[in-house]
Order: sequence, then C-alpha cells, then structure tokens
Amino acid sequence: MAEYKYGRMKFYCDENRCINCHGCEVACQEGNELPLGINRRKVITVDEGVEGKEYSLSISCMHCTDAPCAQVCPVQCFYIRADGIVLHDKDKCIGCGYCLYACPFGAPQFPRDGAFSIRGVMDKCTMCAGGPAPTFSDKERRLYGQNRIAEGKVPLCAAMCSTNALIVGDSKHVSNIIRKRRIERGHGVPVSPYGWDVAYPNQ
Repeated sequence: MAEYKYGRMKFYCDENRCINCHGCEVACQEGNELPLGINRRKVITVDEGVEGKEYSLSISCMHCTDAPCAQVCPVQCFYIRADGIVLHDKDKCIGCGYCLYACPFGAPQFPRDGAFSIRGVMDKCTMCAGGPAPTFSDKERRLYGQNRIAEGKVPLCAAMCSTNALIVGDSKHVSNIIRKRRIERGHGVPVSPYGWDVAYPNQ
C-alpha cells in the first residue's frame, strides 16, 4: 500500500462566519437518513445573549489525532484511517458508553429504543467516509451513511454551508485558508476609514 503523503483530514468552524442557521445539522441528518434523536453534528451558541461576545460553532466528531474514544473502547471498535479520519465498526460496538464519557466534544450518539429506552450501538460523524463495510454497499449506506469522500466530494455539512464557515480537508490546506482569512480581516486597522491624506501621504 502506498504511503499517504497528505496531512490529516480536519474540520474547522470559523466562528466569525457561522450564522447559526443549523443548515449543516439538517444536511447531515437528511443526507445520512439518521434516526430521530441522533445528531452527528450540532450548532452551539457560546455566551448567548452577551452583547459583543456571542458566537456560534458547528460541533461534531473532530477526528482527533490521538482520539480518546479509541483509547477507552474495551472492544476496540474504533480505527483511524491513514488520512486521519476516525471511524468505528458498529458490528463490534457493545454500547457501553465509555467513548461518550471520554470525548470532549460529546460526539458519540446512542439511539434509544423500546419502552425502557435500551441503548443501541454508538453512532457518530464519519466525515462522510462510510465505514468498514464494503464501499458503496447497501450495508455501508444503512449503517454509516453516505461515502462522499470515496466519491471525491467534501462532507455534506461543509458542502452546504452558505457562509463557508465550516471547512474540511487536508489539515495544511485548512490552515492556509484560516491564515489567509485572518490576514484579510485586517487586525489592527482602525475602524474609522482612512482619509486621502493618510492613505496617500505623498500624493
């Protein structure tokens, strides 16, 4: 197998662009036909109601480099692909919930079923990369949702983000986008517009 030569795949949500529309949530739920109560992606608002401090973020599994969920799983149902995407095998999962307690983002989701709300096997964001089932198979689609990565497409959530707040891809590429946005934002530039004498002192 050829060595993977790119950086790890990562999500990043630009809090300066997120408008709290929840479109990424809806796209993920509908596109992957998730059961009621399962939210692979959710939008949260930080400092809600505090003027000048409120902002929103889209949160899901962040596909950690050193994933704590994988470290605590007693049946080792998690595996990390060469590109850094953290996936899991639902056929191995026993629904113990250790991954939920270990995850700082609350990404693992457990469907509830029956009169006594019996917890099912864990579900989480796959970055639209499918799972261990054969690529494009009915089983993969049913258990893990779309495999857009294999199709050469970005995940649904990022594809539909109207403000491009949610970006995903090779970590180096994502870093370059964020760096460029920060530079173009104009930190340190006075809010009041320049006059001609300031902008063109030698003219």
